[in-house]
Amino acid sequence: MNLQQTLTRRTFLKRATATAAAITVPYHFASQSACAAGRTEKPRYALIGVGGNGSRTFPTASQYVDPVALCDVDANRLDEMNQKLAGGKLATYADYREVLSRDDIDVVQISTPDHWHAKILVEAMLAGKDAYCEKPLTLTIDEGKLIRKIQRQTGRVVQVGTQQRSSFDKFNKALAIIAEGRLGKLRRVTVGIDAGAWSPEIPLAEVPAGFDWERWLGPGPKMEYRHMVQQRAKGPKVYTNGHTQFRWWYEHSGGKLTDWGAHHIDIAMLGIAAAGQSNDPVSVDGTSKHLVDFKDGIPQQDNLYNTATAFDLHVAFAGDDVDMNIRSDVDNGILFEGEHGRIFVNRGKVVGKPVEDLEANPLAEDAISKIYRGMPMVDNNRGAHWANLLHCIDNDTLPISDVHSHMKMLNVCHLAGICCRLGRKVNWDQATETIVGDELAASMMKRPYREGYEIEM
Repeated sequence: MNLQQTLTRRTFLKRATATAAAITVPYHFASQSACAAGRTEKPRYALIGVGGNGSRTFPTASQYVDPVALCDVDANRLDEMNQKLAGGKLATYADYREVLSRDDIDVVQISTPDHWHAKILVEAMLAGKDAYCEKPLTLTIDEGKLIRKIQRQTGRVVQVGTQQRSSFDKFNKALAIIAEGRLGKLRRVTVGIDAGAWSPEIPLAEVPAGFDWERWLGPGPKMEYRHMVQQRAKGPKVYTNGHTQFRWWYEHSGGKLTDWGAHHIDIAMLGIAAAGQSNDPVSVDGTSKHLVDFKDGIPQQDNLYNTATAFDLHVAFAGDDVDMNIRSDVDNGILFEGEHGRIFVNRGKVVGKPVEDLEANPLAEDAISKIYRGMPMVDNNRGAHWANLLHCIDNDTLPISDVHSHMKMLNVCHLAGICCRLGRKVNWDQATETIVGDELAASMMKRPYREGYEIEM
């Protein structure tokens, strides 16, 4: 189905204009309408990928949409989640393309492993669907370029699942403190990410009945299935190259640099922008450790987790007035250090003297609203993120976590991963969005799709 058959010219132009505006206006000064159009019924919704975060966010999503279908390549999990989440009442599919072919589905949530995100999202937008897609949005830099191109072309609304952008009591408060100049000029931003990718040797195993391993691998490289369970006092520990452990494999993900990084590096870069400083990256350099050896950026063993187990990386930005240090040996969260003070924020707290000073000198009444682009705010993060998506669908505007600003941040995560895999500095040209001066590193901006799993345009 061609999207242009489902969009009016007015809607397309409004969304395209909003996209262009969001790219050029600083995050904390962008403004959008706060008045949602009247809605008589909820959009019809399908969840693609029912494990992990898909099943966890389904109850929240159901408050804003009308669930009609579930899709997963694991038949056992699909049936289990249909019963658990909806009493067995939803239509179920093993192939997401059957979901996208339904004219009566308005919104899809893409909660698959990372290596499937770009293919399903592009095809969903071309099929006329708005979408909520989990982070990280892509496996590669070039996938992000394609997604942004198709979003501009189609005008579909896509919310990326970085709920920290909808955290008003912690992350948005921290950004508002920075935006009001209470830290002064930022000197250093330290992003703490727990790498946590250790594993023993994982043996080959038989693929469980009902689990379509071939389709789970999809556009990624062909791999044999590996799985083992270690019994421990606190319960069994599972090691595998599928399902919930996919993040420890470069074949499927970017490790914690694109997992937690997609949250914390995101907030770090928003904070730099909120301080009025450039967050255009120019290079990533530093050190890292892996369980396996690499040759030309490719892991040389396939029986161990292969993403970075430790890293100490530095990101330089245009203007050279702030250093971002990404480390695995400090507290998970973001430490902003400026001329006049410092604050630390993570999902549990926001602390520092500038936070304490709010008691006597509170933020301006609209300070956090400005961070949230003036759009309606809901008390809990997940609910706010979904409410924001529906607001933007109703008003043809960009959501708080749009694909364009997300990819600027995620490109830094991808550059960090390439730096780790090659063990050398990676230089970046933000104007052309290209790795420069290193042919091998530049080649890692994309990955080949397996035959039969190319993106259908």
